[in-house]
Amino acid sequence: MSVVSIPIVNRNYPMGCEDGQEGRLIELGRMVDARARQILDKIGPLQESALLATLCIVLIDEIQNKTQKPTVSDEDLHEILARIREIKHKLS
Repeated sequence: MSVVSIPIVNRNYPMGCEDGQEGRLIELGRMVDARARQILDKIGPLQESALLATLCIVLIDEIQNKTQKPTVSDEDLHEILARIREIKHKLS
């Protein structure tokens, strides 16, 4: 097991990882640092605990928004099918 120091908003956090995963952990740390700095730029200075809570909520919200599949109603599907048939009829 390796330990790497991950800088997030001018503070270093030692983190353990499997051997060979150091580069990936450092890259993830850079992404977290960048997102934390974006938050601070938008809302101003925060205490470390408030920044951590805000960062966690923002990141989980972004993850959920990316993983949720858009919902299409039956009505939407019928409308799409009708438009396809209309276009097919015009092309025939």
